[in-house]
Amino acid sequence: MSTLASVLVLLGSAVVVVALFRMLRLPPLLAYIFVGVTIGPHGQAWIPASAQTSALAEFGVVFLMFAIGLEFSLAQLKAMRRLVFGVGGAQVVLTALAVLGLSLAWGMDWRAGLALGGIFAMSSTAIVSKLLAERVELHSVHGRQTMGVLLFQDLAVVPFLVLIPALAKGGDGLLVALGVAALKASIALALILYFGQRLVRPWFHAIARRKMSELFMLNVLLITLGLAYITQQADLSLALGAFLAGVLISETEYRYQVEADTQPFRDVLLGLFFITIGMQLDLGMLIQHAGWVLLLLAGLLFGKLALIFLLARAFGSHPGDALRTGLTLAQAGEFGFVLLTEAGKISTLHADVMQAVLSAMLLSMVLAPLLIHYREAIVKKLIVGDWMNQAAKLHEIAVKTFSVQGHVIVCGYGRSGQNLARFLEREKLPFIALDFDPARVKLAAAAGESVVYGDAARREVLQAAGISRARAVVVTYADVPSALRVIGAVREINPQVPVIVRTVDDTDLEKLMQAGAAEVVPEVLEGSLMLASHALILLGVPLARVLRSVREVRASRYQLLKAFFHGATDEPEEAPAEHAEPRLYTVTITERMAAMGKTLAELNLESLAVTVTAVRRHNIRSFDPQPETRLEADDAVVLLGRPAPLAAAELRLRGD
Repeated sequence: MSTLASVLVLLGSAVVVVALFRMLRLPPLLAYIFVGVTIGPHGQAWIPASAQTSALAEFGVVFLMFAIGLEFSLAQLKAMRRLVFGVGGAQVVLTALAVLGLSLAWGMDWRAGLALGGIFAMSSTAIVSKLLAERVELHSVHGRQTMGVLLFQDLAVVPFLVLIPALAKGGDGLLVALGVAALKASIALALILYFGQRLVRPWFHAIARRKMSELFMLNVLLITLGLAYITQQADLSLALGAFLAGVLISETEYRYQVEADTQPFRDVLLGLFFITIGMQLDLGMLIQHAGWVLLLLAGLLFGKLALIFLLARAFGSHPGDALRTGLTLAQAGEFGFVLLTEAGKISTLHADVMQAVLSAMLLSMVLAPLLIHYREAIVKKLIVGDWMNQAAKLHEIAVKTFSVQGHVIVCGYGRSGQNLARFLEREKLPFIALDFDPARVKLAAAAGESVVYGDAARREVLQAAGISRARAVVVTYADVPSALRVIGAVREINPQVPVIVRTVDDTDLEKLMQAGAAEVVPEVLEGSLMLASHALILLGVPLARVLRSVREVRASRYQLLKAFFHGATDEPEEAPAEHAEPRLYTVTITERMAAMGKTLAELNLESLAVTVTAVRRHNIRSFDPQPETRLEADDAVVLLGRPAPLAAAELRLRGD
């Protein structure tokens, strides 16, 4: 098969499988691995393993480490130091030592055991962070513990990238090699971080002043690959240099621009890396040694689960939260694949061992979403006292609201929730705020704020907050699935209580209204209203007329603002076409069109679920045209509807 044909097979397979996994709400990372398994030399053999493919995959690792360096934050590290260096540090060290001990007992070389320890110590940042964000659990107790451990694991990759190549030196030269590698890494770190800090910022200033996006992007590539080359020449890994490049840029004001510019090709290269990982999996060997693979998988999942559970308990976590953290982090991770690839390059691990380890890691990552999905059921089954912990939290909420009547329940105490609280306090209206971030609750409660820890989307939490006696519920965070759960619980317990919901835009406005929301406040549309009202007042329009216009728009559920002309820079639609939001579309009538000379009533576009909002003729625009309006040449007809009906309406106008 030619190179071009291989690339087409690779791209076609990736597009189809990633789209399928996205529909099934599975991580794209698993889709890439599945593609590699299917089309690789051990699957359908559509693409053979080659040096060129491996080289491209290595660039994926480079940009993965660059992204980790770019997101590195000393402030975050300091704020979470107890979780990061306590639970996270102990987890990585003890996992590595435990695997090393088991490997020695199994008769393996200690160098291979140490490499395996580092590989198994890693968990999947990509899968876990995405699932926690979707479940709104990043700021929960177990969410913060999980992210602290993941942060240390990301940092621990760097010394392992230095250690594993040094392990290739055998005999008496090993200690010398380890010492030399550590010395080289220390010197490289010191020189790059010390001198780099003084050079990178002024250099970026000079490049940015040229105001050329392509020059800015070339500069990022130069720094990233240049530092990777320097560390490679020092017999260290490419990934270490890329990590240092990300750390340097993260300290500049260009961090977010760099992150946005590198995201597309970084994801593509990273996807290619995981495809090559999947290509390494030998399904025949997996079936042949299925028993050993399953034993290794069980050891990985249950071993990490037990260790993380015990460590979280040792650091003061409640058994339920400790088990949640363990279940969330039990799987292997993408950095484990990076270390496995490095170990494979230097023959630290035997081919059969690599296949078994690779198979167990892949299976654990496939099981990760299931473990997280059924986590609460597992916790309730295994932790007898967890209900007491939950009951204690509910009791705290109930005590806070026991003597309160006609109060407002504020769901979420972020910036919007706190601003709302200020207005409620000014009007002397009682309220109780529920928030899922323990650090924020602790600080706010210490300051005397009426806020308690609790997930507002849970029925029992709303009951404890006195929903049966409440006057209103306000969802101040922009999370539609959680808001729908809040509305459902309120409608079930006390249907008379109005629920006000904040959203980013009007995409889910109808869904929320149908679910029972009394009011939905889309930030984008409210921002447009405020912008328009300030502009009109400054232009001399009477205040009373401006306020009347704003009231009319709100009364019509933002109908005037909901539809707009979509352009190339707008975000692509995530929803299916039949559920996409209405938009405006203009068709210019020509003499050859079927609509020429016909009235709007004759065209009957309403039957296609399309409305004619305006007709522009001779540069004069007529809003709300009447059914008897007859179309002429050069008329611009403005249509309102969803994408599919708009396409059908255009065909009717054209007569195609």
